[in-house]
Amino acid sequence: MAVPRLAASLLSLCSWVVLGIAVAVVGAAVVVPGLSGSTPMTVLTGSMGPTYPSGTLVVVRPVSAEEIGIGTPITYQPRSGEPTMVTHRVVGMGHDADGERVFTTQGDANEAPDREQVRAGQVRGEVWYAVPWLGRLNILFSADQHVLVARVVAACCFAYAVVLLLRSWRRRPRRGGPASPVSTRG
Repeated sequence: MAVPRLAASLLSLCSWVVLGIAVAVVGAAVVVPGLSGSTPMTVLTGSMGPTYPSGTLVVVRPVSAEEIGIGTPITYQPRSGEPTMVTHRVVGMGHDADGERVFTTQGDANEAPDREQVRAGQVRGEVWYAVPWLGRLNILFSADQHVLVARVVAACCFAYAVVLLLRSWRRRPRRGGPASPVSTRG
């Protein structure tokens, strides 16, 4: 009798661990960025390794150009109208001929700074936090599939909660009846 109880306990523990990991992943990748106005992005190259190796999910929050200093990892759009984004560290700052703030950037793994300076208008934000390996999951799914996966995970969590609720109701003693079997001797 102890073996089934141990197996049930281990299964319960495993399910709580999986649920906890799922909640943490969804929180880090979807909820926190959504509530804060930040954007989750995936690092695709090794230029920022070992700090942000390829496959890392970085959450980029908007900041003003005045808040950016030397050493800040920023995400910027190299060319207007193109979807490509680059995340590199600020290694120098200045102003261009028009007085606009510009940044010199460099990937942590690169030996030299980037050739072109980044104008303040190109900056999408600074890296707020990063989650290693989570970006690899982000690459596997399109934006529509992200929504579908989130709904499926939510439905599975809801179904699991319903099963636990039904199971607890079945184990409760019924009203009006004895709480435990009563034996009589005749």
